[in-house]
Amino acid sequence: MNGNDTIEIPARKVKVTDSADICIVGGSCTGVFAAVRAARLGAKVILVEEQNRFGGVATCGLVGMWHSVYDITGEKQVIGGLTFEMLERLEKRGAVSEFRDPAESRRWGIRLNSEELTLELDAMVLEQKNIRVYLQTRYSETVRKPDGTVEALVLENKSGRFGVRADAFIDASGDAVLCRDAGFPLHFPAHPQPPTACARFSGWDTLGKFNLKEICDQHRDEFPDLPCGYAWSMDIPGSTLMMFAGTRVMHCDCSDADEITRGEFESRKQIRALMDLFRKIRPDSKLALETLPSVLGIREGGHIRSLAPLRGEEMLAGTDFPDTIGCGTYPVDIHGNEDESISFMYLTGQKLVYKASRLVSEERWLPEGKILPFYRIPLRCLIPEGTRNVISAGRMLDADPVAFGAVRVMVNLNQCGEAAGVAAWQAVHHRCGIAETDFRETRRLLTAGGSCFA
Repeated sequence: MNGNDTIEIPARKVKVTDSADICIVGGSCTGVFAAVRAARLGAKVILVEEQNRFGGVATCGLVGMWHSVYDITGEKQVIGGLTFEMLERLEKRGAVSEFRDPAESRRWGIRLNSEELTLELDAMVLEQKNIRVYLQTRYSETVRKPDGTVEALVLENKSGRFGVRADAFIDASGDAVLCRDAGFPLHFPAHPQPPTACARFSGWDTLGKFNLKEICDQHRDEFPDLPCGYAWSMDIPGSTLMMFAGTRVMHCDCSDADEITRGEFESRKQIRALMDLFRKIRPDSKLALETLPSVLGIREGGHIRSLAPLRGEEMLAGTDFPDTIGCGTYPVDIHGNEDESISFMYLTGQKLVYKASRLVSEERWLPEGKILPFYRIPLRCLIPEGTRNVISAGRMLDADPVAFGAVRVMVNLNQCGEAAGVAAWQAVHHRCGIAETDFRETRRLLTAGGSCFA
């Protein structure tokens, strides 16, 4: 078969079965929080998710870790809104670790039970009677008007192909598929951060003490698929299981379907090799593999070209943007895509570089005695250049590698989702383009909904 081989698909009409003020593609926490914010303002919302549940990487990917909602001094809460509301809801179910103590949450992170998070996301969405949900439904294509405005989306599920209309659209797909099909240009990093698959285990404590990097290196000839590089783990609140994140798929272009297929296989081969290793060196342990993720944990793919890209230099200078819609304290964390390296730029001013789990470089990126208590995230890096009625929310935001290394984590993207939901509502309510929304009103509405702006 040659590369020019094609088939002709006859033109056919697709029935429009639903309409709303706002349609959101992607039901991660980012997409759900966008939907809930817009719905609470009175918008009729359609929320489309291709998996059987909400939560994205936090649930389907098993990454049950959020980061502190306080600045690094512990004196000021800088993240509120639906992130904090969800933590309160999980607290009532005994499904989250300590998050009100700044020192505790900064030291250990905020650990979530991903299964309980699934239930609470369901509840949060179902409380909003003006959100229509389509689970196990795939986005297929956009339909645009002659002026380029998106008019409708074509979706597919077990019932077939159908269309939905809306006045505004939010791309929370993670992969910028809606923005791409709407004609907005994307840019791709030369060395995107590699994806990781997590897994849940029982009996991890029966392995005894060990250095994972050392035992993997000792046995790599026998088990060549063993993972390399940085690894971490966490206990799961309300569970006896432990979550492990230690796989790394190198040179994986997560915007390419064939590469994602390779990545899924490769990450599971690494987990299998790890199990085989422990069965050999700890034959008396009671270690058992309990859960594999239903999706690979993608760190980075394509990025939109926005009204104002977020630059690491200005973000780490503590810039107070006029359109600030969120705050963060997660460090600049860049996983190497060519080797086992990982670098951290902490807001304390330290920069540490590890390679093969060994510290190879240490310096200060801030003057001695200086710190950055938190940084800010602007709305404009979510708005595609030339858009009328489409806004993005999630890891496809427009940021350089340094800025992206910090803002890519869930607590930060949660806030971006809330802001996108508010901005989309403003555009519909005021009958204006998303790029023309009043940023001051966006901030006022977010504050009224519990968001924090230090």
